[in-house]
Amino acid sequence: MSEEVPLETTNPFELRVELSKGVSESVVKKALETGDIGFLHSFTTGSAVDGPGVRLVAWTVGCQFRCLYCHNPDTWNMMNGMAIPLERAIAALSKYRHGLKVMNGGFTLSGGEPLMQDRFATRLLSGAKAMGIHTALDTNGYLGERLSDEELEQIDVVLLDIKSWDPERHRHLAGKDIGPTLDFARRLAQRRKTIWLRYVLVPGLTDDETDIDKLAAFAAGLGNVERVDVLPFHQMGRYKWEKLKIDYTLNDVPPPSRELVERVCGQFRATGLTAY
Repeated sequence: MSEEVPLETTNPFELRVELSKGVSESVVKKALETGDIGFLHSFTTGSAVDGPGVRLVAWTVGCQFRCLYCHNPDTWNMMNGMAIPLERAIAALSKYRHGLKVMNGGFTLSGGEPLMQDRFATRLLSGAKAMGIHTALDTNGYLGERLSDEELEQIDVVLLDIKSWDPERHRHLAGKDIGPTLDFARRLAQRRKTIWLRYVLVPGLTDDETDIDKLAAFAAGLGNVERVDVLPFHQMGRYKWEKLKIDYTLNDVPPPSRELVERVCGQFRATGLTAY
């Protein structure tokens, strides 16, 4: 397993590749079936934007989406991450349990897409919950059906990333249909599981007023969306696309203006939602 590369890092934008290059296909298959091993990019500490309070965040690798604005395309490929035994990941969590409680924070499992490794994800979140640590899952929701109702109970907050309301635009942005994500949102609403909706605002791509009005109405109608985080597009991950030799189409796209961010936040607030 990956012992020589540090699990903890202060920079989630660090480029990491081929860290599990020597792991056999049979080991990967068994890991996905059992969750005994997870494939992680890193752990970062001190996050104040990935759930309530100050968070420890584990970044998984593997993602079925191909978002045009992804700032961590190195997390698309599972072999780019470190193969970490579940016990090591839980031990890393336990070092922070006291501090996280003092700071009213917790543990967030992000990615990549954590539910690509659903067995590892559920076991790691359950391990955190058993230590009394607040848990959050950051997911695009596409694979939400992999979680049982009992496994959902190990998650305090779901940070649900919705890329776009319009189905065609969503396929263009992410390469997948939006339907499973919306189905997962409805299921979370039925179970009264708290959602923080996350929406990346990209000028010219995700700023359509009609789309946002429809998404806001959908979110407000669920009844379990505690807040909406409007996340301004940035170029901090562009260098990864270049290093990985992936065609990047947003070179000339600027971050959204303060006025645009406020307009979009206002559209969510107009439905009674809290938006930042």
